[in-house]
Amino acid sequence: MDATIAALLTQDGLTNGSIYCLLALALVLVFAVTRVIFVPQGEFVVFSALTLAAFEQNKLPGTVWLLIALAAVAAFADVLSLWREPKRMLRSMAGTSLPAALAALLVWGVASAQMSFAIQVLATIAAVTAMGPAVYRLAFQPIASATVLTLLIVSVAVHFVLTGLGLLFFGAEGVRTTAFTSESFTIGSVSISGQSLLVYAFTIFLVIAMGLFFKFTLFGKALRATAANRTGARLVGISPNFAGSLSITLSAAIGAVSGLLIGPIATIYYDSGFLIGLKGFVGAIVGGLASYPVAAAGAIFVGLVESFSSFWASAYKEVIVFTLIIPVLLWRSFTTTHSEEE
Repeated sequence: MDATIAALLTQDGLTNGSIYCLLALALVLVFAVTRVIFVPQGEFVVFSALTLAAFEQNKLPGTVWLLIALAAVAAFADVLSLWREPKRMLRSMAGTSLPAALAALLVWGVASAQMSFAIQVLATIAAVTAMGPAVYRLAFQPIASATVLTLLIVSVAVHFVLTGLGLLFFGAEGVRTTAFTSESFTIGSVSISGQSLLVYAFTIFLVIAMGLFFKFTLFGKALRATAANRTGARLVGISPNFAGSLSITLSAAIGAVSGLLIGPIATIYYDSGFLIGLKGFVGAIVGGLASYPVAAAGAIFVGLVESFSSFWASAYKEVIVFTLIIPVLLWRSFTTTHSEEE
């Protein structure tokens, strides 16, 4: 391996690692607030890329039917569980089923009018983000006080449901979306695409934005309070359901943008989300599912390991990447003080 190959592998690893970093940050956010190991995080990435690809092919994205189904089931669940409290029912529907229904109408309108690429991108982000609160309402809000193991089992079930719906609504064909820019820059003997630079820029922006959001905004402080002590947050008037819904909504938005960034770089299939999300999970585990900076660094490290493994042992690169989690878990098992679950 010479210096040029090493530089190319490093660039590829940083690009992939930046995507995994975005997913790791989303996973840490959701787990800190809800105690849910959010396995279907990768599905948001996949639905985003597949939705934009359908727009580009002048087709109606299958996301429309998924949003309509989520909105209808969420509204029905609200009617069943909250019919004795009309005001609370209306607030719940406004936060879950209404955004999904409006996003479905938006996607339908954009697809019918064949609007510009920028509008298609914004509609894609809105559609995938609207899935977040509906998924939380249906899958996790009814069992918010369950054990971590129960929440994990439900999370895995949601992953399989969304994967099956992805196959139903989008088909089995892989897609690549149009790059945001065709520019490229040369540094020495290495050519860096403008799309890769966008990935780096958005990752840095998100890390800074999340830090500012949690430190200076009321919603960010509410999420921090819920993550620190759910009971205490409830006592001072912070709704755990609102905090959980907001955290998964933010993770869906992160997944939506991640799908747009990775779509031009890799071929995305309906079932690609699991591997993408799992690599982000490895990075999040390095951070102990608690520290955002350490999770980000761990995800970048995962991307670099994957890149160099593909050169030295391409047939075993996935095994090498996922093996990284074993020494981290062993080390944390020996160094972490265990306590009974609250």
